[in-house]
Amino acid sequence: MRIIIPMAGMGKRMRPHTLTVPKPLLPIAGKPIVQRLVEDLAKVSKSKVEEVAFIISSAFGKDVEANLIAIAEKLGAKGTICYQNEALGTAHAILCAEQSLKGKTLVAFADTLFKADFKLDDEQDGIIWVHKIEDPRAFGVVKLNTENVITDFVEKPQTFVSDLAIIGIYYFKDGEYLKKELRYLLDNDIKDKGEYQLTNALENMKNKGTKFVPGKVVEWLDCGNKDATVYTNQRVLEFVRKEEKLVSASAQFINSTVIEPCYIGDNVKIENSIVGPHVSLGGNTKVEGSVICNSIVQNNSVIKNSLLRNSMLGSYVEYKGKADEVSVGDYNVFIS
Repeated sequence: MRIIIPMAGMGKRMRPHTLTVPKPLLPIAGKPIVQRLVEDLAKVSKSKVEEVAFIISSAFGKDVEANLIAIAEKLGAKGTICYQNEALGTAHAILCAEQSLKGKTLVAFADTLFKADFKLDDEQDGIIWVHKIEDPRAFGVVKLNTENVITDFVEKPQTFVSDLAIIGIYYFKDGEYLKKELRYLLDNDIKDKGEYQLTNALENMKNKGTKFVPGKVVEWLDCGNKDATVYTNQRVLEFVRKEEKLVSASAQFINSTVIEPCYIGDNVKIENSIVGPHVSLGGNTKVEGSVICNSIVQNNSVIKNSLLRNSMLGSYVEYKGKADEVSVGDYNVFIS
């Protein structure tokens, strides 16, 4: 099995947190979003993951590339870095990993996480994961026939055709065939809304006989903005609380209470404080005289005499004496 992860976007909706770190590398319960996504995909796959290809912007830098290669290698897979330096659509993004499109292939866009209770049926021609939502107007959706086979792909329908939203995870039994159809779009300059769209390739494959079926997840988690990411952190902490060691042995607790589940990183120091539930504190962060719940704080930050909830703080933040819901990027200082 090969996994293709398009993640070259700049994450503008997640600013200021994405000014210094690409969105897929923001932490959820102590691990980067993209690491959790790749690990979840590996869990549902019956086949060994041979390769993980990450499609990034060359502006992300060598440190990001090294981190991504390490994520693949933790799964025992080869890590490959591909570049997309111009936003030309989903089909173009995937084709940037052209050399990796072969055999059984999973494609997953790195702004989504999921909870699943199934194993991937890799004998299907193709699987498109969907989730039932109340308002599908901002999403691509699929229509099904009575045999549970996908008959139509509809981008952002303004009148109701289906409430099964495509969540950005796809399986293809034949990666070479996908590559051929993506290449056809680019070679013939076939665009939709000004971009090369994966849904056009899916439509062509379906019309030539490829049978796509829907895959369904128990829970679909978005990381598109601060509130959604804080909620995703909450849900993932609940999912993994019995599977992962969430509190580092090097963390220090002085006259404090931690309400589980929380992720507490290496060398965190918590003094005269209440932390939790649903809080992630990155390594070397210090919390003193504060109450924090339902929040994400990255590495090397200091929080004193504060009440924080539903908040997201970056790395090297100094925050003192405020009660608030905040979204604070790296290297900021707030003192009141």
